[in-house]
Parts: sequence; C-alpha cells; structure tokens
Amino acid sequence: MRQFDYIIVGGGTAGCLLANRLSANPRNDVLLLEAGGNDRYLWIHVPVGYLYTMNNPRTDWCMKTQPDAGLNGRSLNYPRGRVIGGSSAINGMIYMRGQAADYDAWAAQGNAGWSWEEVLPFFLRHEDHAFIKNHWHAQGGEWRIEHQRLSWEILGAFRDAAAECGIPPTDDFNAGDNEGCGYFHVNQRNGVRVSAARAFLHPIKKRPNLTVLLGAEVTEIGFVDKTATSVSFIHQGSLETVQVGQEVVLAAGAVHSPMLLQRAGIGDSADLSPLGITPLHHLAGVGKNLQDHLQLRTVFRVNNTKTLNEKANRLLGRLAMGLEYIFTRRGPLSMAPSQLGCFAKSSANQPRANLEYHVQPLSTEKLGDPLHPFPAITASVCNLRPESRGYVRLSERNDIRSPIIVPNYLSTPGDQQVAADSIRLTRKIMSASALAKYGPEELLPGPDKQDDEALFAAAGQIGTTIFHPVGTCRMGPVDDTGAVVDERLRVHGIDRLRVVDASIMPNITSGNTSSPTLMIAEKASELMLEDQAARAQVAS
Repeated sequence: MRQFDYIIVGGGTAGCLLANRLSANPRNDVLLLEAGGNDRYLWIHVPVGYLYTMNNPRTDWCMKTQPDAGLNGRSLNYPRGRVIGGSSAINGMIYMRGQAADYDAWAAQGNAGWSWEEVLPFFLRHEDHAFIKNHWHAQGGEWRIEHQRLSWEILGAFRDAAAECGIPPTDDFNAGDNEGCGYFHVNQRNGVRVSAARAFLHPIKKRPNLTVLLGAEVTEIGFVDKTATSVSFIHQGSLETVQVGQEVVLAAGAVHSPMLLQRAGIGDSADLSPLGITPLHHLAGVGKNLQDHLQLRTVFRVNNTKTLNEKANRLLGRLAMGLEYIFTRRGPLSMAPSQLGCFAKSSANQPRANLEYHVQPLSTEKLGDPLHPFPAITASVCNLRPESRGYVRLSERNDIRSPIIVPNYLSTPGDQQVAADSIRLTRKIMSASALAKYGPEELLPGPDKQDDEALFAAAGQIGTTIFHPVGTCRMGPVDDTGAVVDERLRVHGIDRLRVVDASIMPNITSGNTSSPTLMIAEKASELMLEDQAARAQVAS
C-alpha cells in the first residue's frame, strides 16, 4: 500500500493552492484527489462561458436545495464545480476579500491568528495585481487580478446615481472597507479566466513528488484510535487505498467536506445514527452553520442606451461579439457575470456596508431564460451578513452526490427587513437624476410591491443563491460546542485530519468568497508545514 505524506481530498480552489505549497518541498510526497474531471473545456476559460458551465454535469455537480419556505417553497440549483479548479473554474471571477471587520470578528470569537492584519499577508503572498502595488496589494504571485476589458454607459450612470444617494465612487474594494461603487477587479489574464488550477496547479504538474488523480471519488477515511491513517477511493473503476504519513486534508468545499466527515462517523450522532453510521467522534457542528449570500434580482427596463440584450438577441450581434473576442480578447465574451459592484448600508443604523450589488447591462425573466428583447439592466443585491443559518447532511450513508441542502434563506425577521430595505435602496438609486434620461421602468419585483409584507414575499420570489456557501465546518475553540476545527484547522478530537476550505469560516465574509478561500489555504499550508517541522523535531 503506497504512502503519501499529505493526501488532499478535493482539487478545487483551496486544494490546488495546498498542492502547490505542500509539494514545494521535494521531500513531501503529495497526493491530490479530485472527483471531477479535467479543465480542457473551452467554456471554462472564456469568461462568459459560466453560462455553459453551471448546470452542466461535465463541470457542475448539479445539486439542488430542498424547497425553502423563505423562497415561497422554491428549490434552487446549487452550482459547485465538478472539475479540477473546483468552483473557481465556473464562478464569477470577482476578486474580493471582504471587510477587515469580518476577520477581526473571527479572531474575537477565539480564533487566534485570523484578524485582518494577520491574514492580509496571506492574501498578498499569492497576489499578482496588474496595476496596483502598495500596502494593500502585491505583484508577482500566481493569482492574477486585472481590470475588466469593456465598459457600458448605463453602468457609469448607475455609479453616478449611487453617488447621489451617498455611496461614494471607489477604485479598490479590497483595502479593508469596501463601501462604495466601482468596477469589479477580476481573476483574468488578458481576457481569459484564471482558475485555481490554472494559477497554482498546471505550472507545477511535472513535480515528481506530486500525484494528481482526476475522477477519484473518496469512499472512506481510515482511522486508528481517532488518528487518520488512510484514504480509500474509487479511481477508473477500482477501489484503491493509500496510507498517510503526515495528514489528510479535506478541501472539498462547504457541501462535500462536512459530508465526508459525516460518512467517516464524525458529526452529530443524532444525524449519523439514522443513516446506519457508527459515530467515531461526536461533533454537533458538522454540516450546521450553513451561510450563503441570497441575491435579489431587481430588473429595470431602460431607454436611450444600449445593453447586452440587443446584441445577444441578434445573429450579427453574436457573430460580432465572437470575432471581437477571438481577435482582441475583449468585448462581451470577456465579461465577468457582473461588471459593476456597489457596497452600501441597507439603512442608517447599519455600522458598515451590509449590501453588495452586482450590476449587469442585461436582463432575463429568470436565470437560464433568454435575455429580454429590449434594453434593460439587472441590479442584484444581497445581504452580506445574513442571520439565517441552514445545514448540509448526507441523504444516504454512501451517497455524497445527493446531499440534503437546507439554506433556510430569509428565516429571520432581520434578514427579511434587510431584504425589504435593499429593494427600497435600489429604487432610490434608479430614481436618481443621473439615470433620469434612461427612463428606468421597474420590471422585477414590480412597482406595486410597496409595504414590508409585499417586499418580503417578493424577495422570496426573486431571490436566488449567489453561490457562496460557507461555514459548515466552522472554526472555533474546543469549548465551542458548534465548532468543528480549531484555529489551526485541525478537526477537534481527531489527529492528522484538517479541513481547509470555505466551510471553516465562522461567519461569511462581506463579499465574494473565492479569494478568501485561497487565503485560508495559504495560511493553512504554513500551519501544516510548521506542525510537520515540530513533529520532526520531537521525533529526533
């Protein structure tokens, strides 16, 4: 039976960086197991290709939530990357760290080393910012950040309208306080997506001490006296088992990592016993504390300007867009899903920005439908710090492809009020003088929705996930009964097992979650190598 020093389960955002850092020492023999396939698929790399990678079984696990009372009984598609690079291969490419106060709150909850000033160096370590180098930004790393390569008149007008409403313009959302309105920076290189695989894994694929197996679905983690000792997986139709010398690292994401723990007997005993799983170690928090950003898609018809709707609905327009991208790597095919961002307070009593807008020069009745045949824009707005908490758990003992996902969106009065207030703020921005010449006309949720009760119901109808699930293996001290991992991301009560992905976030960050997940992996790799050195010293 072959032995590896480190076995990483999940070749997604965190797993690709971990494989890079842990294998940098040629003495470490590293195995990376990814259940998905390769990324040799055109639409992964063309930025607008997210339209063809989400809900595509080649690149997406195609999971769904349970019917949600807060969404008027609707069930949502829940995209998660099923490909090397994970969700970074199908996401919106937006570079966003969140707010300094997010990380200071993590530290205040008993997680030493996770304050903003302490995690900032780990953001900088892999950053390659195309046009900023200062205290907040670095150049020369693997994670490329660039300006978007197109602009729209209507988006500039939205930015001006936001300024009229007290939301200042900004050119950088990533210096600790992201309040303001400006164009998102994106993880692209010359108009091509930069995924975690492209940034961290492909450049090192010839390292002799790194083994990457695709299509490898983990079936079991082996333990001796609550110490992880082996991993079993199915690869190319065969069941294989490998031993681990240092650590097993779960980097399978906020849905799959808790299910892998549950299948190994680590979790809430009350959840495991009905599935016929013998508990190895009771940890009540496994799979709990699910948080996500619910976006409310407000849509406004506009006049006297062009949007993507008209281009995309004409054959010649689509042909022109294709040729522009082929020859210049610019134009609509280089678009991230959202171009303009806006961070604001839903009401004056909010201490810091608690809303994020993703503004797009396009519209559709619902996601997946054709674009409208008339010019319109979408101003999606999400509550950055939802109070609602859900859960993830196995549906059957050996089935990680059909999870039970219960987000519990809009399940608290506070979240309902923020939803109503955010729609009202959107209307205020759209009625500002900077947008007057475009004659915006509200289509969704509709101008007849006015009082709180009507807006709550409307939010449930137009709300959808923005693909940021976190928190299901949350970090916290050992006396925190809901915590799953400690501040070094070691699973409580289990040796040689860590979780390193977005599931460890105690609270969701105030923005898009891909780059914070890379920071978590960057910091974790340093912690793991420190612990390896300490074990070696003890052994000697």
